[in-house]
Amino acid sequence: MSYLEICLIGLGLSMDAFAVAVTNGMTKKNIGIGMAAGIGLCFGLFQGLMPAAGFALGSTFSSYIQAFDHVIALLLLGFIGGRMVYDGIKGEKDSQDGSRLTLGVLIAQGVATSIDALAVGVSFAAVFKSPMTMLAAAGIIAGLTFSLSFIGVYIGKKSGDFLNSKAQIVGGLILIGIGVKIFVEHVFFQ
Repeated sequence: MSYLEICLIGLGLSMDAFAVAVTNGMTKKNIGIGMAAGIGLCFGLFQGLMPAAGFALGSTFSSYIQAFDHVIALLLLGFIGGRMVYDGIKGEKDSQDGSRLTLGVLIAQGVATSIDALAVGVSFAAVFKSPMTMLAAAGIIAGLTFSLSFIGVYIGKKSGDFLNSKAQIVGGLILIGIGVKIFVEHVFFQ
């Protein structure tokens, strides 16, 4: 597998994380460079660790993982998104410092958007003979995800300024949509 192919896989895997990062930027008011870097780091870390874990598990557990990964993603993103929509409709806004984006929420988002990378890691077990090659691929995927998520936060911040009070509802619907997309892809297209 070439580096170009790994980069394309990384770009594909990072799109869900990018969309969630845009949502975070849209709905949190005073997000700065530190929070954007934290979001990128969290998402990049999960996108890098999941293929490594999938590689380690190999094909032994692939059917078990693929049997429920899409359900976990749907439940996590559906719950977080549903809560955002509910809060947006009720008029509850996040505090100005963006404190509602807790570590727990960030980890849930990271897991939900990287579960498909676990399955990719399982397929890497058949392609890569060396764990070092797999780790290099995981590093590329993590780096791409970090970069796109970091940029996504700022794109979301600009969109959130435009959407104002509706940003939380739109953001919640985006998260629910990503969860449904992951679920539908796994149920109907795999």
